[in-house]
Amino acid sequence: MTFAPMPFPACEDTRRSAGAPRADDPAQGRATASAARRLGRISAVLLAIGLAPWAHAQPRCVDEENFESAAAVAPADAAASAAAPRPADPRGQLQAMVREALARSHQVGAARLLADAAEDDIRETRATKAIQASVGAGLGPGGSQSLAGTETSALQVRGSVNVGQLLYDGGRIDRLTDWRTQMAESARHGQLNVQEQLALNTVSLALERSRYRQHTVVYGQYVRKMGCLVEALETIVRADRGRASELLQAKKSLQQAEIALANSLSQLRQTEVRLRRLVGDQLPGPEGLPSLLLQVEPLPQLVAEVERASEIAALTAQATAMQHYVDAVAAGTSPQVGWNLNGTQSIGRGGSRGSVRNGSYAIGISVNIPLLSPGVPPATDAARKRARAAEMQRAEAIEARRFRVAEVHEQALASFDRVRRTASVLRDSEQVRTATLQQWQQLGRRSLFDVMAAEADHFNLRVSYVNALTDGQQLNANLLSLGRGVSEWLR
Repeated sequence: MTFAPMPFPACEDTRRSAGAPRADDPAQGRATASAARRLGRISAVLLAIGLAPWAHAQPRCVDEENFESAAAVAPADAAASAAAPRPADPRGQLQAMVREALARSHQVGAARLLADAAEDDIRETRATKAIQASVGAGLGPGGSQSLAGTETSALQVRGSVNVGQLLYDGGRIDRLTDWRTQMAESARHGQLNVQEQLALNTVSLALERSRYRQHTVVYGQYVRKMGCLVEALETIVRADRGRASELLQAKKSLQQAEIALANSLSQLRQTEVRLRRLVGDQLPGPEGLPSLLLQVEPLPQLVAEVERASEIAALTAQATAMQHYVDAVAAGTSPQVGWNLNGTQSIGRGGSRGSVRNGSYAIGISVNIPLLSPGVPPATDAARKRARAAEMQRAEAIEARRFRVAEVHEQALASFDRVRRTASVLRDSEQVRTATLQQWQQLGRRSLFDVMAAEADHFNLRVSYVNALTDGQQLNANLLSLGRGVSEWLR
């Protein structure tokens, strides 16, 4: 399902009649124009009978700031929205923020080092089958014993060289290499998972920042509208002191609106602090973000993409690694065959024969056959059980993620449905607040409480619209993260 951008109902001059004509409905325009003329005549009568101070106390109560375009709620709006001018590429801004967050993150750097260390472990294991060489040296008294007798040296210098290579071990080194390779693959996917979580957090905070920025716009307009009513009532009270209680009530509503605005500004600043921790002090503008992440993909497609998640891929690699480790442990009872070359040389002074020089060398094939290894069968069984446990953990993670996808998918659809329904109510709310205000100003048929209730209801609906839209976007980002990932969507 796709939502195209749709602006909130325009905030028009509150002196417009309740039935002001609309450009998209000529018939309604003619009818309401007639009603407007009648209201005008009634207003003139009110002025004539002495209510001029009230009728003239109508400052231009206009919401001069257009609310930021969010999302359309009807497919018919898609063509008009597509023709509307768009701000700078919001997806590109999110990409830049995610890149900066990945470059600055110590957690991503640590995950990258762990992945590099796992690659080094592979090279270490493979090197076990390469030619090994070592040298040794010693200094001190020494001696030797043979059929010819015993020889001693007061001071002896000894040296040895040993070169060898493993030729066959039943595949143990190969299986250990495979185990290390899969563990390195798991570490690589672990790094990708860390990057994905950071990307999701960055996108969520950017959307949250957009949410509170729109809150400040809405509450700012609410404050100006209440201020307009207060100005009108101040003019009225100067002519009619009996309306002072209404002025107090309007001032109370103005203060409440100011509190809501201050709270939104505080939440906006807190969100920006958290976002700066990730991406630095240079925050791009949030314009255009309400037009992103509005398309919820079909549930079967999202469920099928669960196994593409980095977390699942890491668990898969771990399960495969444990199977290779089982084979490596079982191969510990296999014979080991290799070749070996070693030599020794010693020079002695003093002792029973004075100065002596001895040397020896040996070269050949060495064979080592384990005869009794009681610890190998339990070790093999333990490795096999751990491998099975890794497979079950992977299966559990996949099942839990699939059900989580279904749950979040339903939440996202419900949130965007609230967007659609709230926008429909907003259209009616705009008409109600305009009619209520004009009936109070021009006809005296509504009380101030009706006016303030209509205004509060309208602006609260706008805030509800923003919340439903942002919640839907964040849930949609979570859906992507549970599958192929937000990072891939950004690319």
